[in-house]
Amino acid sequence: MTDERRYDEQESAFILERASADAADETVAAGDDKALTRAPRGLTLRQLQDIAGEAGISRDAVARAAASVSRGDLVPTERRTYVGLPIGVSRTVDFPRRVTDEEWDRIVVALRDTFAARGRVERHGTLREWRNGNLTALLEPTARGHRLRLSTRKGDARGLLGFGAGSLIAGAVTGLPALLLGAPLDFAPLLPSAIMAAVGLATIGRATWSLPRWARTREAQMESLAETVTRILEEMEGECEPAKGLRSGS
Repeated sequence: MTDERRYDEQESAFILERASADAADETVAAGDDKALTRAPRGLTLRQLQDIAGEAGISRDAVARAAASVSRGDLVPTERRTYVGLPIGVSRTVDFPRRVTDEEWDRIVVALRDTFAARGRVERHGTLREWRNGNLTALLEPTARGHRLRLSTRKGDARGLLGFGAGSLIAGAVTGLPALLLGAPLDFAPLLPSAIMAAVGLATIGRATWSLPRWARTREAQMESLAETVTRILEEMEGECEPAKGLRSGS
């Protein structure tokens, strides 16, 4: 019992909220919040199940929610940025056991459905990979089981922002002498520079609007996929028990 994992306050609140949603009950009794604050060292899974039981939430729902903490649902999807704008998205999902070949095949199907892309499947030793352009899903072994690394990047983002900034600067640099030397009401010499600057502004504006939207879409897809993959492993858990026994004895 001394080695039993304890969940901190944030993890406990997440587990109870996830479990209550799974049980179609969005409220947790006020006494539960007090129990959380009285446990500075955190709560064990059994304690969380007891608390949830008082609110009518099943023990299985709490166990599933606790498993979601272990797989990394509390860890936010990571973003790579360039000049403050997202150009890459990644997420890691940990599994407490090894993923079988049959389960990997179902994960590939889920990847294709989620991202609406066929992709290409490859295997490098113990590593299994699904790739579609800049979008990759890598299944790698860990000490406890397997880890799924999801990552993607917007390939044209740097070029788009660089082109926009370059056009804007070029328009300003070439237009300034014409503005200083030309007649006050003569805008003809400024027209090429103005067009160049306008193109630069439009390009930067388009990137500023589209890149966050693209990142939010990819984040939602990766979060949805993490839940789908977890369900796949739960559904096949019983079928995998004999296989796991053979692997442990080999």
